[in-house]
Amino acid sequence: MDTDIGPGEYAPVPGCADLYYLDTDMYDTANYGSVYLLDAERPAVIDTGLGNNREFLFDALDDLGMTPEFILPTHVHLDHAGGAGFLAKRYPDATVLIHESAVEHLVDPSRLVEGTKAAVGEQWRFYVEPEPIPEDRIEALSGGETLDLGDRELDVHHAPGHAPHQVIFHDRDDDVVFTADAAGIYVPQLDAIEQTSPPSQFDLHGCQDDADMIRDIDPRYLCFGHFGPRKFDDDMLAGYKRTLAEWVEAVRQRREALEADEDVIEHFAEHAPQDLIDTWGERKARDEQRMNTRGVLGYLDYMEKRDETI
Repeated sequence: MDTDIGPGEYAPVPGCADLYYLDTDMYDTANYGSVYLLDAERPAVIDTGLGNNREFLFDALDDLGMTPEFILPTHVHLDHAGGAGFLAKRYPDATVLIHESAVEHLVDPSRLVEGTKAAVGEQWRFYVEPEPIPEDRIEALSGGETLDLGDRELDVHHAPGHAPHQVIFHDRDDDVVFTADAAGIYVPQLDAIEQTSPPSQFDLHGCQDDADMIRDIDPRYLCFGHFGPRKFDDDMLAGYKRTLAEWVEAVRQRREALEADEDVIEHFAEHAPQDLIDTWGERKARDEQRMNTRGVLGYLDYMEKRDETI
């Protein structure tokens, strides 16, 4: 299913009340990064983008007449939480909610920035230094909570496979799940889900468990952090679990064949799928492969060390 919006534009999520998605032009790539605007009685912004194109988000909120009461990054990776501090500064009465293990990184982002630079490599040029958020502006989530937005509620589910601090939100009224990165990267132009396995805390089996959790919820719609809404399809999520397993195995086999991890990373960058190059452009498609390969290599190292201690 193709998308009708471009960079800086927003549109309603089909079949949902007062819910909009915004293309943040993340990494200068159209239809890659989403922010969701939920114009409830107590309005909420779900995910916040990198922060570099925050004017897109501010303009959309102004256009909709929204004053957020809640800022809800699904996790602390900066493509989802980088704009949180800027939003909190612009809306001083809003409360930021994030998983308890990530609160310290919003208060003092220095270690988060250091880790992000190592993970994303040359893509750091698309980021901005995040704005710290005072701790008294933040409330911690652990999973299992229900957030009261006045005329609707959001159920919070911990989804730690992609990152230990990831949560997803389920709006039971419209039966929508905001997937964060727990369901992979949806490419609307291809109607396909691609893997996401960034360093440093990617966990294959945890990601597969998170996909199963979403399948158990069985919602009407998925709202992907990357990118946009799609009707829920159980077969697609089951296929994503296989995609993850096949991707990890491909990296493992290539590592056995090559001497250096950098050679493994560059192999997958050089062999980025042509359909992704055609959709995202060559730079982003190859950068995505580099980042995802680094994440799998780190996961394989972790599994090897774990097996040595058993």
